[in-house]
Amino acid sequence: MPWELVSTVLLLVVWQVLAMIFPGRLFPTPLAVASALWTDLVDGKLISDMAKTLRRAAISFTVAMAIGIAIGILFGRSRIVDRLFSSWVIVGLNLPAVVIAIVLYISLGLTETAIVLAVIINKVPLVITTIREGVRSFSSDYDELALAFRMPLRRRLRLIFIPQLTPYVLAAARTGLALIWKIVLVFEVLGSDGGVGFRINTMFQFFDMTGILAYTTAFILVVLVFEYWVMRPLEHYVLRWRMVRA
Repeated sequence: MPWELVSTVLLLVVWQVLAMIFPGRLFPTPLAVASALWTDLVDGKLISDMAKTLRRAAISFTVAMAIGIAIGILFGRSRIVDRLFSSWVIVGLNLPAVVIAIVLYISLGLTETAIVLAVIINKVPLVITTIREGVRSFSSDYDELALAFRMPLRRRLRLIFIPQLTPYVLAAARTGLALIWKIVLVFEVLGSDGGVGFRINTMFQFFDMTGILAYTTAFILVVLVFEYWVMRPLEHYVLRWRMVRA
């Protein structure tokens, strides 16, 4: 039996035990949460909210990765640019996400643009930092080899630059996704016209713990599916050259 399955069964057992210890309203059973999850799924409410949240996360992730990779490469290649703007990155890394969201909500209103832009601003500094360190770690021996063989720029990028940068891009993507999932939900709780965070906030006002756990479970399942069916196969495919070399 795969260890992931054993872990899931163990989690459900612990959950059931806690539900038997605490009052049902405070800690509903896995069966009650599954029933609420199925009801929301059949009604279509869960699918609509999940679609809004995932769309916001996908747009934010794509834009933030593109901007962060471009700036990170520039920082890694140019010491002057890095020293000039590194303090900006530090501020971006430590600026509370809630502050950014509130400022944008005040400026742009409770709009889709405000949510997406707030998530992008929070994500970009992390990508810049990861990519910058990756570019700095490049081996100079490969550059000398490329010069010795007079490799054209396109071949140098394909055989030397991209393979060295790819692990750092994957690391930035993985950590960025973990951050974006959470930030989108928090911003939806603060104010939005729908989404998982919005629905959880509504349930919180009615102390609906079963509904909150149902939506949380659905979101966790989506994250796990994306991790095991997208990120891990992609990582295995992109880094297969390491296994071949080993």
